[in-house]
Amino acid sequence: MRVFRGPRGPRERRPDRIPAPARLLLGCLPGLAAVAALFLCASGVERAVETTARSAPAGAARLHTAPRPHVVPRSVWLAGEARAQPAPRYDDEIRAVFVHHTDTPNGYDCADVPGILRGVYTGQTGARDWDDIGYNFVVDRCGTIYEGRAGGIDRPVTGAHTQGFNHRTTGIAALGTFTAGVPVPDALTDAIAALAAWKLGPTDTDPRGKVRLVSSNGLSRYAAGTAATLPAVAGHGDGYQTSCPGEALSARLPHIRDLAARLQHRSG
Repeated sequence: MRVFRGPRGPRERRPDRIPAPARLLLGCLPGLAAVAALFLCASGVERAVETTARSAPAGAARLHTAPRPHVVPRSVWLAGEARAQPAPRYDDEIRAVFVHHTDTPNGYDCADVPGILRGVYTGQTGARDWDDIGYNFVVDRCGTIYEGRAGGIDRPVTGAHTQGFNHRTTGIAALGTFTAGVPVPDALTDAIAALAAWKLGPTDTDPRGKVRLVSSNGLSRYAAGTAATLPAVAGHGDGYQTSCPGEALSARLPHIRDLAARLQHRSG
């Protein structure tokens, strides 16, 4: 915990604290030249110490972050068709990513994706009576990333994508159905990796690692209150009894994890 103190008074520059090399230099300079050298030396030493302290604080750790990829905001694809809904909920941070597929047809034209997303939104908020689309993001086969659930692209929005594990996670859905034998476009997996690398960066979470998440619902694979160790980039089936995101996309998760780690500039 950081303790804040009152403002400090000005520092004294005592002659007896002048470094030895400076005293030697001053001994060789007469009169006003010595005074000027004393001022420059003391100021330079003080600035050097302050600069070193700022650039390399003791115990500081470098976060492994990645740039934010381009995300199409929901206002573009949803337009004026949003239903009335409660205010978004937020977590304190993002520790894991769950990968899904939407279980919709694959043979779409990427120019038609906004209309397809409106259909997914209507299905989840209409037939299922959810308050909003469950996924935080949706990625199409061309690699375009769309904002899903409302609340802010940059914020840790609580989703409705993985029963029991919606807290401290982000849900990314691949638009399509990726069961066994279905080709998975590289543009799609590259976009998922870029998004995962960015969302996990602020907590310095290695996409190749494991995280501990607490189940909030006994309908998941874990009883409510159980601390489960799961992949930082997990498939929907890791937290819930489902075949989602499909066998073909699940097989690409190791590649997605490795690429996300490289985007965070991790080695090994």
